[in-house]
Amino acid sequence: MSDRTAPVPGAPDVSERTVLLRGGEVHSPADPFATAMVVERGHIAWVGSEGAADAFTDGVDETVDLAGALVTPAFTDAHVHTTATGLALTGLDLSGAASLADALALVRKHAAAHPGDAVLLGGGWDAARWPERRPPSRPELDEATGGRPLYLPRVDVHSAVATTALLDLVPGVTGLTGYHPEAPLTDAAHHAVRAAAHAAVTPAQRTAAQRAALDRAAALGIGTLHECAGPEISSEADLTGLLALAADGPAPRVVGYWAEPVADAKDAERIRALGALGAAGDLFADGSLGSHTACLHAPYADADHTGKAHLDAAAIAAHVAACTEAGLQAGFHAIGDAALTAVVTGVRAAADRLGTARIRAARHRVEHAEMLTPEHIAAFAEFGLTASVQPAFDAAWGGDEGMYAERLGVERARTLNPYAALLRAGVPLALGSDSPVTPLDPWGTVRAAAFHRTPEHRISVRAAFTAHTRGGWRAVGRDDAGTLVPGAPADYAVWRTGDLVVQAPDDRVARWSTDPRSGTPGLPDLTPGAELPFCLRTVVSGQIIFDRLNG
Repeated sequence: MSDRTAPVPGAPDVSERTVLLRGGEVHSPADPFATAMVVERGHIAWVGSEGAADAFTDGVDETVDLAGALVTPAFTDAHVHTTATGLALTGLDLSGAASLADALALVRKHAAAHPGDAVLLGGGWDAARWPERRPPSRPELDEATGGRPLYLPRVDVHSAVATTALLDLVPGVTGLTGYHPEAPLTDAAHHAVRAAAHAAVTPAQRTAAQRAALDRAAALGIGTLHECAGPEISSEADLTGLLALAADGPAPRVVGYWAEPVADAKDAERIRALGALGAAGDLFADGSLGSHTACLHAPYADADHTGKAHLDAAAIAAHVAACTEAGLQAGFHAIGDAALTAVVTGVRAAADRLGTARIRAARHRVEHAEMLTPEHIAAFAEFGLTASVQPAFDAAWGGDEGMYAERLGVERARTLNPYAALLRAGVPLALGSDSPVTPLDPWGTVRAAAFHRTPEHRISVRAAFTAHTRGGWRAVGRDDAGTLVPGAPADYAVWRTGDLVVQAPDDRVARWSTDPRSGTPGLPDLTPGAELPFCLRTVVSGQIIFDRLNG
């Protein structure tokens, strides 16, 4: 899977142009003081000094004056729901609502502005941030919409509120698991209502939403998205349409995952036929902490239950074994400690059957992996499991007074998202957003990892940046990409930023790399409050997919 000649998943047509970029700062391990770079036939051909760049000027199609700008590898967001992100960008976004009353006012305004929509769609609400401390009730939403169908998932997308008119479109919904007359819908009831709501989205609306999300990603320096699709999340048509749209470009590369259990080679072939790289992503072992559906060993601090398991160790073992034998990546959504125990127990059973070497070579992955114990981390390292994690979760809900502490108590909450321990153990990290759960925001994601709310879990800016660039490529089986060295795909972004530094947030992080003698290439200052870099251009396989370099 690491062959340099292997095709790039989701790659657009390679640009034939040869381009020299010079007069800036090029973030490359090949030369920590590089100021210039040559791109040829969609790959990096050379990086080096300004003086040496003179030798290339006569043999290129274009010379770009960077005027001091920074060039880095393009980011890879390792966990995205692209259509849902686009619908949030183009629809009703309640993430900024300061109260329940504010949210209801936004619902009324949106309903009035979209009289022709068959179903009103929105999301992003988080009652934990509102003074009322409760979600909108069905009668309140019925009134705010004038009795029209409305689907509003919670920010974590693991529960939702809906109007009576939408529930009426789902026969038998009151008998499904997770139906609550006076509380948000979860489990099967939520999935059925979501399917009904999304069925009302026309192909044109869906394509517009996908385009909006891809455009936003490109404008943020994101060159690749890992689309985490599946039958409980979207649809086959949604995934295949997105892959076709991205391949038609110009757009970020999209690597697709389809979250459906695999029992045999026939199942695996069906996954491949969809264009998916693996049967991974959000194959749910459990739910989320915010919705009280993550599966825990001990009860929630604010609820008298332990959440719900969707897969047991035997089902996980069967899926991992079948995927491994078919040469397909397997993966799971697992957040709670009990769900993670089920995952590592299942993977171990598959390794006992097929051998640890085969399991490691398959590079299976686990999404979120928040409530890890030392034993879980050791198992991730043993079996080569990639931890596909979202540092913005900690920024949004971590800390002693955040939602995690409310759900779990302060002591358990402090154990969440232990990035430093994962890196010390040698676990591969890939960073993402889970957008629309948290926004597409790559530099903010790197900052959140480096300035984790629990200091012992912090990692260096350099390590976080690597996990958000090269880490995403490694998660799809490519070791030769995500870095600006000769031979790598020409996926890069150009940034306007301040002085470059080598930054370790505190003394818990090794500091030799901050010494100039180490020759470590610098990165922007991501100290909380500092201005984040501004994207000027994004390039994928040598093709410009976003540009305001000369604007």
